[in-house]
Amino acid sequence: TGIHNTDAGPDFSAAKLKIGNTIWAGNIEIHINASDWEKHKHHQDKAYDSVILHVVLNANASVFRSNGTEIPVVELKIPEKIKQNYLALTSSQKKIPCGDNLPQIEPFIFSQMLDSLVIERIERKSKSIRLILEQTTNSWEEAFYIFLARAFGTRINALPFELTAKSIPLLVIAKHSSNRFQLEALFFGQAGMLNQECNDEYFLKLKKEHQFLSHKFGLRPIEKSIWKLLRLRPPNFPALRISQFVDLIVKSKHLFSRTMGAKDTATIRAMFQISASDYWDTHFTFGKISAQAKKRFGKTSIDNILINTVIPFLFIYGQHTGQEHLQDKALHMLDHLSAEQNAITRVFSGYKIKAKSAANSQALIQLKNEYCDKKRCTECKVGSKIIAQK
Repeated sequence: TGIHNTDAGPDFSAAKLKIGNTIWAGNIEIHINASDWEKHKHHQDKAYDSVILHVVLNANASVFRSNGTEIPVVELKIPEKIKQNYLALTSSQKKIPCGDNLPQIEPFIFSQMLDSLVIERIERKSKSIRLILEQTTNSWEEAFYIFLARAFGTRINALPFELTAKSIPLLVIAKHSSNRFQLEALFFGQAGMLNQECNDEYFLKLKKEHQFLSHKFGLRPIEKSIWKLLRLRPPNFPALRISQFVDLIVKSKHLFSRTMGAKDTATIRAMFQISASDYWDTHFTFGKISAQAKKRFGKTSIDNILINTVIPFLFIYGQHTGQEHLQDKALHMLDHLSAEQNAITRVFSGYKIKAKSAANSQALIQLKNEYCDKKRCTECKVGSKIIAQK
């Protein structure tokens, strides 16, 4: 069948086929209509002279190389039932187009597909990690710090949290890593949260300290307006998350190396037993008193950090350094973490597909986002099996 070519030139290269008694070697071009050959000017392009077969749905024209020789054509005959199956899936308005058909799929096939999807999901996250690595001149410690900050912001405030983290160099953090008050002043100030009017005593102390530190290190804060509170539960308010993130920095020196070297999830969970500072026991935002309660980083939040940050980093770091045992450890952790409970897993649950682990829930997220939502049914093992049903 040759090699799929995603660059300029014929669709498949280095193919080998037999027509009659003759063995041909060369390239293959694919079109919906044979007439697309001239429409795309291939008959004038010598790069297409090596094409040995033209594969089409509709053989509505003969095609020729630039020297005038005719190219063999094969017209694919798709049974009407398969067309109907395909159109039924791709035109479906359901969240899971093939949901009603899922009970007919053998559990082994579905399980096999989930195993490949979880790797695909990690690889997808690796693109974001590699981008941040490039921005930090391949500093794994700094990239992990930034990516971790994104995770503390959750999906809604990932960007402002990332920008805040990037605005404070690790060297500055290292100089003040044992002084929680100074770190809070740095983070709240750089987050733009101290650029407002507030007569709260703690707020004023933080503001004064930030003015001193920002002048000392030449720091520029981000705009407070990019933080979002709408539809956020109070435990996820940005100010609380910032204070908890600071607590993690104070308690965990060399965070990346310690996390990568952790023997199991229990060890990592212990590192994330953190809470907001005492001021936040009676506040959710600056200057507004609330009922007293210690604002601890909960188990669900810790597991989200493990699933979406620690494990992808562990897998990709193992891949980058050739340490396969780290990749195996990452997958083992995913297999032994509880499945996520979210809108996507609940949709699949409605079709009797229950995630048994975090590996399963991550695979289902990948399936929904990258295949179901984009109607890539022909590229999905389940979808292609349903389409092929007679």
